[in-house]
Amino acid sequence: MRNLSYPKTFPDHISVSLKGFVMGCADVIPGVSGGTMALIMGIYEELIHSVTQFSRPALYQKVFKGQFKAAAEQMGLGFLLALAVGVMAAVLGLAQILEHLLETQPQFVYSFFFGLILASIWVVAKFVKVWDASKVASFALGAAGAFMLVGLTPAITPEAPWFIFLSGALAICALVLPGISGSFILLLLGKYAFVLGAVNDRNLVVIAVFMAGALVGLLSFARVLNYLLEHYYGTLMALLCGFLLGSLRKIWPWQLSLADELTRNVPPPAGAEPLYALLLAALGIVIVLALSRQGEKVSG
Repeated sequence: MRNLSYPKTFPDHISVSLKGFVMGCADVIPGVSGGTMALIMGIYEELIHSVTQFSRPALYQKVFKGQFKAAAEQMGLGFLLALAVGVMAAVLGLAQILEHLLETQPQFVYSFFFGLILASIWVVAKFVKVWDASKVASFALGAAGAFMLVGLTPAITPEAPWFIFLSGALAICALVLPGISGSFILLLLGKYAFVLGAVNDRNLVVIAVFMAGALVGLLSFARVLNYLLEHYYGTLMALLCGFLLGSLRKIWPWQLSLADELTRNVPPPAGAEPLYALLLAALGIVIVLALSRQGEKVSG
């Protein structure tokens, strides 16, 4: 890992906030990973280091001993706060637009998301250096498991606090996993539009429960995911790649609601709508591939 560079001056903090704004825009859109944007803008390692500090006992030992400055330096508090300002500005700015589009043009929005996630499969697949038998098996397991799982997920999932809490806990894992966004997790859980609505309506109860789940997920899962990434990187990436492929079943733009609150994918209708949807999907593919190429230039 290179030497971490946290902001020290006011212009540095403004720069991090602007990068956070770009990350926030990506995080609101399923299929575009905020982590990928962090990689492109050169702050990915700082982000991962800061996130994983929350799962380290040494941090809380410093807090309990009153060593607040040392704790803040360990977690890169100034960096996190500056980043959070930018991310929240983007979320608040885009949430209303996306909620409106989901209500008025759902097929076109999902077509764009479909293209984003389809291209993300290719991006994640490149993280696997050698596709041996174990990687192929992991890919197949992820694809089959996701395909069956999203088929069992009802179109309307619970709005109870426990499910919102769980959604936050799972969505936060996208900070650590490359190539996948928290919005995509929410989309699979059927809570993407719900959380967007809560943000737009300033529903502080829902937001607080969601953020509490995200904090618990951060403390519980980040270190485990880091361990898996360090020791089983290729296998985990192959599994994730298959998961994305199988999950496309959930993102299909044309779905028929069934009586048991499940949905069934149906063929696109006749007319110009499928052509427009295809163009939007192609646009999504181009965006992800362009971002991936830029990220390779920066990291390489």
